[in-house]
Amino acid sequence: MRIYEILNKSASARVCAALGALACGVAAMPLTTLADPAHGIAIYGEPALEPGFAHLPYADPEAPQGGTIRLAEPGGFDSLKPWILKGNPAWGVGVHVTEALMMRSIDEPFTLYGLLAESVDVAPDRSWVEFTLRPEARFSDGSPVTLDDVIWSYETLGTQGHPRYLGAWSKVETLKKTGPRSIRFTFNEIDRELPLLMGMRPILKKSQWEGQDFTQSSLEPPIGSGPYVIESVDPGRSITFRRNPDYWGADLPLNAGLYNFDAIRYDYFADGNAMFEAFKAGEVDVWRELSAQKWQTEFDFPAVQRGDVTLSEIPQERPSGIVGLVMNTRNPIFDDWRVRQAMIEMFNFRFINRVLNGGNDPRITSYFSNSYLSMDEGPATGREAELLAPHADTLPPGTIEGYGLPEGAERAMDRPAIRRAMKLMEDAGWTVQDGRMADADGRPFEFEILLNQNGSAMRSGSEVLQMVNIFVEALRPLGIRPNVTMLDSAQFVQRTNNYAFDMTWYERGLSLSPGNEQRLYWGASGVSDPGSRNWMGMDSPAAEAAIDAMAAAEDRDDYIAAVRALDRVLTAGRYVIPVNYSPVSRLAHATRLEYPDHIPVYGDWPGFMPDVWWQEAN
Repeated sequence: MRIYEILNKSASARVCAALGALACGVAAMPLTTLADPAHGIAIYGEPALEPGFAHLPYADPEAPQGGTIRLAEPGGFDSLKPWILKGNPAWGVGVHVTEALMMRSIDEPFTLYGLLAESVDVAPDRSWVEFTLRPEARFSDGSPVTLDDVIWSYETLGTQGHPRYLGAWSKVETLKKTGPRSIRFTFNEIDRELPLLMGMRPILKKSQWEGQDFTQSSLEPPIGSGPYVIESVDPGRSITFRRNPDYWGADLPLNAGLYNFDAIRYDYFADGNAMFEAFKAGEVDVWRELSAQKWQTEFDFPAVQRGDVTLSEIPQERPSGIVGLVMNTRNPIFDDWRVRQAMIEMFNFRFINRVLNGGNDPRITSYFSNSYLSMDEGPATGREAELLAPHADTLPPGTIEGYGLPEGAERAMDRPAIRRAMKLMEDAGWTVQDGRMADADGRPFEFEILLNQNGSAMRSGSEVLQMVNIFVEALRPLGIRPNVTMLDSAQFVQRTNNYAFDMTWYERGLSLSPGNEQRLYWGASGVSDPGSRNWMGMDSPAAEAAIDAMAAAEDRDDYIAAVRALDRVLTAGRYVIPVNYSPVSRLAHATRLEYPDHIPVYGDWPGFMPDVWWQEAN
């Protein structure tokens, strides 16, 4: 079962997402002024690792190399270009084949170390950042990575790429060479996160794509500088990456103990159930289990009993993110917070969690729960309250005063919740007429719940459908009868990219260093621009102001206050009916696979598996 939004899918270890490419932001903190080019930059002060470090703390430089790891994905794919909006790209291309100027350490809230770039220099006022390329950097075909490739990649992704690249690119005033191997980004506004974001874009080979329509989906294998090349592709069914024996960065300390497998293979399956059966049969090497109940009851199959499969729990300290059913406020029926609260009331999480998950895992209580960035219970205070006060008249009740989810009931029918929901619907202009919820003109309250039959990053299709079926039954006393539509992955992606749904399953992973990417998640441009993560269609000046405050924060306390203010706007906005999250990652894996003892602060997160794993030498 998969655990990441954009960034990791199934048995692959990725992020961002989230969900997708590493779009996770960095807190807008003042960095130590770099009088001279440095080996890295950090969210606070200096990087934890000194210049000349031997390896990342969560990598084992003595790990044996060789073997194949077989991973699984649900659905299919029809593209090898994960950097554009069109198509359903194969997972792995963006993390195994291409590289960025800098690489993130997942053992620090946000630190970047030089990868394609040997050094980075930042203006004291953050008005520019300069990178110097390593002279030895090479693409897999042996050609050097040049400044022209860098410039072309940034300009092309910023103007023709996926919307996740557009926001930061719009803040670049100039991009020019400052030396034979150095390049400077000068910004048109002061945004303390921008120097780090500029280090995280994939660098593509200009001559491969120049002259083509980059916005079009393609199955042409991209040429990258990363540790792996695409060995074979069976469109929609499997993709195999082979470690490049001539990888230019193999001897970098940053890469010591990484990329230990000779081959990484992803097979695609019809749904999560088929994936699990393939894992039990030994055809897949890693399985992520999100259900605590299944972890306790369904992992005693023969391979476990024989010792061929090991059960590992990986701790983590990252935010829960948001997982659940999102309501599209572009549909007028969900534009009223009272209607959205009524839907939340009717989703009896306590009952659903007990029936489907044994009641083990906690519920997501806010977008940043399980971390110090989460909003506190009760009223907002201090700087947090100051940020929200100018928008008080436009915010739903509970945003400033404090908001909590309903407790739910042990039984399927939660009568107090029904009464509360009925009152909320009446206040919003809806009443039960002849057994159906309708407005004053007799128009019925109707909506569609759109689901991916292949499942999602965190749930199998069957598990999501079970939850939705219980929810649909719970709505009957209100005279509401939603239609449930199941689509394959390609159709689901097409409709959600264009916001053509009323309610659907929604997953967004969040980091310990949220920043500019939050505009892509919740910004007003996403109301109309396709391909954003703002599936709920929220247009909140309070959220925009909180994100601006994150970017302008001068110290850690102000930054945390801004994130907590954003958390309040999102949570009390009642856009998503949240479900449970797991405070640990549960990985069942072939016993021949191992990982280091040092677990990074992000735990099982992009950059962990398969990056630092290995196969026993024998």
